[in-house]
Amino acid sequence: MTGTVVAVCISPGKGTVKTPVPVVHVTPAGIRGDAHAGQWHRQVSLLAQESVARLSAQSGQTFQPGDFAENITTAGIDLGQVAIRDRLQVGQVDLEVTQIGKQCHGAGCAIHRAVGTCVMPTEGIFARVLGGGEIRAGDSIEHRRRPLTCLVLTLSDRAFRGTYADQSGPAVEQALQTHFAGSRWGLEITRTILPDDAERLRAALHGALAAGADVIITTGGTGIGPRDITPEVVRPLLTKELPGIMEVVRTRHAQTLPQAALSRAVAGVAGTTTLVYALPGSPRAVGDYMQEILKTLEHALLMLWGIDAHQQAPDAPDPVGRG
Repeated sequence: MTGTVVAVCISPGKGTVKTPVPVVHVTPAGIRGDAHAGQWHRQVSLLAQESVARLSAQSGQTFQPGDFAENITTAGIDLGQVAIRDRLQVGQVDLEVTQIGKQCHGAGCAIHRAVGTCVMPTEGIFARVLGGGEIRAGDSIEHRRRPLTCLVLTLSDRAFRGTYADQSGPAVEQALQTHFAGSRWGLEITRTILPDDAERLRAALHGALAAGADVIITTGGTGIGPRDITPEVVRPLLTKELPGIMEVVRTRHAQTLPQAALSRAVAGVAGTTTLVYALPGSPRAVGDYMQEILKTLEHALLMLWGIDAHQQAPDAPDPVGRG
């Protein structure tokens, strides 16, 4: 998806309208001379001219580029389809999207006082700089999607041999698809069945980490049987362990299903940006664990990506853009 820069704008203060300029100089810290430059995740803001035109028609007012404090006014590119971590090549500059919308400060905002309303809280896009350069009106914009990549690994000798159909892997995949349905994030899921073999599991995990997988979820091999080896393979790869989710599920379900306390499910971060969850092999247990995992998955990913989830707007679209 491509579009065009309509205008580039800067302002010396936050919460004020920005002024169009012929060219902006973008550094690793943001736009030189703009109040929003700095070492944070919202260095550059973008707003579509189409959003401004629609608001103008609704309100009967005429708005100029920068009136809503956007650095870059765009045309011809649907910012409503852009997701967090997507890339925007704007002229010479490489941007990574980090936030959709922002909190509206209402009467406390100079923009709101000046124009009576604001479209940035719901339709603005914020990004950080990956590669600097110059941007001027007329430059092209290219949107490059960055899907969320997930690997689902089922560990089962019998499912691998075809003795019975794998049910836990499909249950994980369905839970992910349902959770992210209607979101802006593209979801790419790879599902594999392996025997309960430590070397093959280790090789699969290393391959996924080398490929930059965002999420790895294994099912099976977390019990105490002679072939249950998943935690022993997964745990050494973790740079940070996340015991809380697994303990919540174990504690809750052990009250009605005592054998749930025997589960050795683990979770953590492998490398610097990959979440790894090792779940039991039964479809019922997968449902229990996925229910808890999905409550915190986006927040955990944002933390790993260095995006301050606490600054995401409570009244704006959620991090994955479900509205």
